[in-house]
Amino acid sequence: MVVSASPSSARAAGSLEAAGQSERSPFARLTELLAPYQPGEKLINLSVGEPQHALPGFVGEVLARHIADFGRYPMAKGIAPFREAAAAWLMRRFALPRTPDPDSEILVLNGSREGLFLAAVAAARYVGPRSGTPAILLPNPFYPAYAAGTRAAGCEAVFLPTTRANGFLPDLDSLDAATLARTVAIFVASPANPQGSVATTAYYVKLKQLADRYGFLILSDECYSEIYTREAPRSALQAAGDDFRNVAVFQSLSKRSNLPGLRVGFVAGDANFLQAYHELRNVAAPQVPVPLQHVAVAAYADETHVEENRRLYRLKFDLADQILGSRYGYQRPAGGFCLWLDVAAFGGDEAATVKLFRDGGVRVIPGSYLARSQPDGSNPGAGYIRVAMVQDSETTAEALHRLVRVLA
Repeated sequence: MVVSASPSSARAAGSLEAAGQSERSPFARLTELLAPYQPGEKLINLSVGEPQHALPGFVGEVLARHIADFGRYPMAKGIAPFREAAAAWLMRRFALPRTPDPDSEILVLNGSREGLFLAAVAAARYVGPRSGTPAILLPNPFYPAYAAGTRAAGCEAVFLPTTRANGFLPDLDSLDAATLARTVAIFVASPANPQGSVATTAYYVKLKQLADRYGFLILSDECYSEIYTREAPRSALQAAGDDFRNVAVFQSLSKRSNLPGLRVGFVAGDANFLQAYHELRNVAAPQVPVPLQHVAVAAYADETHVEENRRLYRLKFDLADQILGSRYGYQRPAGGFCLWLDVAAFGGDEAATVKLFRDGGVRVIPGSYLARSQPDGSNPGAGYIRVAMVQDSETTAEALHRLVRVLA
């Protein structure tokens, strides 16, 4: 049985939600939720996934060396050194069947958010007519750019609940043939935001088989791939075969290199799709300044700062292990830097969020704000809070101690 409603009922539900809170930014909703209150202690903000670790030391030097390049328009596809660096890094990191072609299988992005949004629009154009109402499949909870791109593409969003029961990844076995036949693309995120779940190679192989059989695209968000405390996460490209057909993976330096303000990422994969995608981006997307691409070249050539980044996150998850224990269903995530905590027993996610802010000065985000209601009315994020472990270790420990104290 498919997890979606029928096309007509799903569209009706979507129309209702379009007029409601679920179409709005989760952070705007959080600001309104907390507006009547003042933080009970000095504020610790763990609601936004903005890395707070130090910038790599080479950033300023590289920018200075290429400062004159701010005086010219960049090429939309990216400079050759950037595309070559991205392709070489993918090969080193994931041991792919072959190195992606920098000229046809790599494109620079103005951050992965822009790339993911426009990928949905490009996918709808590239895949063409479907058997029924064209649909894009999304994990639920999800990154808001997925849904925004789906709407812009004129496709129906089919939300696949990611719960503890299915390992916090979309259940591929629940998808029926009728839904797959009208699917344009599926968004997958590994490590997942917010739960930190990681897809196995077998999972990607099964997904690739479905994509090839039904002719849809896999849009794989791998922006958290370099933040893990045990095994390094896999990539959808590792299951894509020699031609990477029907697969596009998205990477960013925001999390890997603590450069969220750089707004540099890339997409790699199916050359035919990337050609169509480039044609859209060439007229619709902002170009990436050349000096910033040179910073990215340096970043992809250096793993020392990435290893240090992982060490710092590992220390904070060690603190979570000690301070939280088994409370709130806590389990150390396989990847990413967020905690996904079950607070259903404490009045629910909104009530717990207000209490933590009002009584403890800890700002988190309700899980229901990161998800949509399913056709049966359930919200897979309800009863959870997302805690972004982005502050330094001392601040993180203080926040976690406050969380335990306030919820007790």
